[in-house]
Amino acid sequence: MTVAYVAGVGMTRFYKPGQHQPYRVMVKEAVEAALQDAGIPYGAVQQAFGAYIYGDSTCGQNALYSVGMTGIPIINVNNNCSSGSTALFLARQAVASGAAECVLAFGFEEMQPGALASHWEDRESPFDPMLGRLKEIAPHTPAGPLALQMFGAAGRAYMERYSAPASLFAEVAVKTRAHALNNPRSLFNKPLTVEEVLSSPTIYDGYMTRLMACPPTCGAAAAIICSDAFAKRHGIRKPVCIAGQSMTTDTADSWDNPIDLIGAQMTKLAANQALNEAGVDLADVDVVELHDCFTPNEVITYEGLGLCEAGEAERFVRAGDHTYGGRFVVNPSGGLMSKGHPIGATGLAQCAELVWHLRGDAGARQVAGARVALQHNLGLGGAAVVTLYQA
Repeated sequence: MTVAYVAGVGMTRFYKPGQHQPYRVMVKEAVEAALQDAGIPYGAVQQAFGAYIYGDSTCGQNALYSVGMTGIPIINVNNNCSSGSTALFLARQAVASGAAECVLAFGFEEMQPGALASHWEDRESPFDPMLGRLKEIAPHTPAGPLALQMFGAAGRAYMERYSAPASLFAEVAVKTRAHALNNPRSLFNKPLTVEEVLSSPTIYDGYMTRLMACPPTCGAAAAIICSDAFAKRHGIRKPVCIAGQSMTTDTADSWDNPIDLIGAQMTKLAANQALNEAGVDLADVDVVELHDCFTPNEVITYEGLGLCEAGEAERFVRAGDHTYGGRFVVNPSGGLMSKGHPIGATGLAQCAELVWHLRGDAGARQVAGARVALQHNLGLGGAAVVTLYQA
């Protein structure tokens, strides 16, 4: 199998809905930044995978035609919130299989204000079985938008199982916002206190507040994936190796409890597979970008990835093992909570952040001496993608 490398990355700043450019314009900015970063022309790209969930079929072609029209295969990817990493997974697979030497993965989203909603009310929703199962295993779950029900029930289950306080989720929000202060691309750049998080408007089940949830966001991101031979021929600056990667979906027992229902089991399986392929120990990881659509999910993902043992997230956070000076630096970008979550772009923005750290190009938020990075991107419905990078 051919080893795949990240040759170049690019992304736009993320914006609130209504403050953004059309997706075609944002994609052009992100892709051209990735090409410039790699130092190659668009004509060197042999395949492309475009990720988004809110848009008509072939939006990927329309977006990429603004960069060039070279006749290459352009594949549109829709895999809920894991769409960006799914495009990355497919690009890496194309290179690793030898089908292509240089592949583009890009993602974008134009989102609307408010909670995520379905645009297909005339047919069965893929989430109907999950919501039905949630009513069986957590019958007292309050009504609300899909994501709030799912992640809210998981947070409630975590608190009840481990006697954890809601302030734990607030502490994670404070940490994440502190990281975002050093990211010029972050949507939010004002520090928070635990009290501010807890006193912000309650949005679900009496404990989850607005500052524990990521905002709808618009933006684009891109990555160029290539073979070692291609990197050498083209003089790629500091290529970053994709040392291990796994994409998992739900198993028959994933829906036994609210925590696994939102992807904890998928995450654990994907992490183990990616670490095994990379041949590295979790203790070797320096920096992590994980899917923190809600701060309860960040807490649950600490344990799903194995950053701490089950039920130990509160101790992990209180010890500062999720930030600079601790065992891992988690979401130095500010994460989805502060940087924003334009769904199709999210996984590729995570990739860009980690590549910058492994190159030593992350500026004021640089994780000193970073050599190994882990990325986690999750989508309900479901899919989890974990990727290990090595400098």
